[in-house]
Amino acid sequence: MHEEIEHSHAPDDIAKRLEDGPQANYLRDWVFGGIDGAVTTFAIVAGVAGASLSTNVILILGAANLLADGFSMAAGNYSGVKAEQDDYKRLREMEHRHIALAPEGEREEVRQIFAAKGFEGEDLERAVDIITASHERWVKVMLEEEHGAPKVERSPKTAGVVTFIAFFVCGAVPLLPFLFTDMVAISVNQGMIIATIMTGAVFFGIGTFKSQWSTARWWVSGLETFFIGMIAAGVAYGVGALLKSWVGA
Repeated sequence: MHEEIEHSHAPDDIAKRLEDGPQANYLRDWVFGGIDGAVTTFAIVAGVAGASLSTNVILILGAANLLADGFSMAAGNYSGVKAEQDDYKRLREMEHRHIALAPEGEREEVRQIFAAKGFEGEDLERAVDIITASHERWVKVMLEEEHGAPKVERSPKTAGVVTFIAFFVCGAVPLLPFLFTDMVAISVNQGMIIATIMTGAVFFGIGTFKSQWSTARWWVSGLETFFIGMIAAGVAYGVGALLKSWVGA
């Protein structure tokens, strides 16, 4: 029985794949935004429902959280990725300057980097000559090997948009039962139970989704994210309940 592999190793397919290069991955932005959206909205729903306020209050505060906190998270993630991008540009300019001012020192850095990888003798010197023959290739090697810079540059705008969409979509789920309380004649407490189940399903779904990019089985990843998300939601609910008791609401 032959084990299925992820991609073809035919020469033409390899050439095409290497030509396209690695692609930026925004999975962590989706997972981060989705979990936070579900947790924060669920905490608001739980707090308001626990205070025996009306369905309208739940929906208004929940919607405000989706928009305000979602935008805040997206802006924060945009700024974080932008800071990484700016730092990459700074390091790139620095390496260009060092190569111009101290080329032999930079060649020695390349030599030691590849010596640590097992190159030696003529092979090592040839590797150094090939790499340093092109300034762009030289700088790229130094960025990745000396500074640990990623090979793929992530877009701040895309990271921010993905975070906001994930936050909004997953965060809207705890509100859904309260949109139909009048239509199906359920109480706020019943709506809260349904919202809890649906929020748990969102966490499990996020875990199942991210298992496509991990070695974990889908149900293991789903349960892991489910427990992490529900613990976070429980903590948020517990803090709200504690503060409610302190203020005597």
